[in-house]
Amino acid sequence: MTEASIVERLLAHRLLKSAPRDQLEWLAAHGTLERFEPGDTVSKKLEPIPALYVVLSGLLSIHVDHGAGPRRVLEWGAGDVTGLLPYSRMAGPPGHSKVEETAELLVIDREHFPEMIRRCHEVTAILVGVMVDRARRFTTSELQTEKMVSLGRLAAGLAHELNNPASALARSARELSSRVFEMEAAALALGSMQLTAEQLAAIAKVRGKCDPPGGRAALSPLERADQEEALEGWLSRHRLKGVTAEELTETSLTVETLDELAASLGSEPLEFALRSLCAGHGTRLLAKEVEVAAGRIHSLVAAIKGFTYMDQNQVAEPIAIGKGLTDTLAVLGSKARAKSVSISLQVPQDLPKVEALGGELNQVWANLIDNAIDAVPEAGHVEVSASTHNESVVVRVVDNGPGVPNEIKEQIFDPFFTTKPVGSGTGLGLDIARRLIRQHHGQIEIDSRPGRTEFKVTLPRA
Repeated sequence: MTEASIVERLLAHRLLKSAPRDQLEWLAAHGTLERFEPGDTVSKKLEPIPALYVVLSGLLSIHVDHGAGPRRVLEWGAGDVTGLLPYSRMAGPPGHSKVEETAELLVIDREHFPEMIRRCHEVTAILVGVMVDRARRFTTSELQTEKMVSLGRLAAGLAHELNNPASALARSARELSSRVFEMEAAALALGSMQLTAEQLAAIAKVRGKCDPPGGRAALSPLERADQEEALEGWLSRHRLKGVTAEELTETSLTVETLDELAASLGSEPLEFALRSLCAGHGTRLLAKEVEVAAGRIHSLVAAIKGFTYMDQNQVAEPIAIGKGLTDTLAVLGSKARAKSVSISLQVPQDLPKVEALGGELNQVWANLIDNAIDAVPEAGHVEVSASTHNESVVVRVVDNGPGVPNEIKEQIFDPFFTTKPVGSGTGLGLDIARRLIRQHHGQIEIDSRPGRTEFKVTLPRA
């Protein structure tokens, strides 16, 4: 194809047609028209891009793999421009750029860029605009990818956190039905005994001693075994078979208390009274377990809503960092426990608020704390703290892991750089954390040595 025909096609190009004809003639004179077939690779992941590609026909796309398989991020068709762009600082694309449909590209080698910038001002301006738009689209895609990864971690942690209280709730609810039936049967049997007011008062007095605060927890295993043995002897002496020593031990009643009850009731109603006391005590215990499990689920849901800032406007507002850190630790608690990692949190009550988008800050905290948990050994420790310094609020996440080697310390904030195994990290977390902190007019720093790594985030106070 002649240069004249290439110029004619450039004059119809969606992006470049507004440039002066002499500049399009320069592109045609210094470019090479090349044909690519479906499946051809135009540029490879993280390798230097050799040229600018003006797409005259066909379709290209870039696929990026963050550990879950390649995913199409951007595509370019006739009228688009891709490849290396003037003033771009991209060392290499984050994925392979491949041809989807047979394409004709005008390829302009990077060695011509200095002259193109000098002679083709309007073309250069158009290409810089394309570069800015491409960077924005890549950033949006990367942020969305990291959010999806964070959401996956959040969902896994939430499922694990909810499993225990939900299981306890279901188990206690099932047992509660049978316990209520036992309690009703024992109460009816006891009511048929036509007890006096004094005897009913004696039963009520003993019932009040069944649930002392921390009564069962106060007994050591040895003390518990001794008490169960003593109660078993007491039941044998009174020839009672309707209750067990184990049930009576649960009530924290002593032999002396039972002797007083036996003296007040006599032998006949004693067994029915004990059955009623044990059934009532067991019912109250199960109801308490249901309350605790339901409260735990409620707290977790509240933490998730606080972590994501669900149902709140996505506008900057004064944010209490302490609450965000607390919610983040609640979300990541199961992961820390699975690794026996202890986490401490220190936030002063009078810590000033910061002007921020709460959900985005929580994404930063989640990333830093999650990385710290990954970095420490089994039974390691992570310290999270917040303080004030001049007109700023400073958040520190410190772990006792092996540290970041000096040779990669400058790379950890680079996009797609990760030290985790394939599929375990996107390499975007710290890059996005830094972007989010910069958007909030703050900064993030690292100080690392063997046995201690500290990430410090500084934000201006509201």
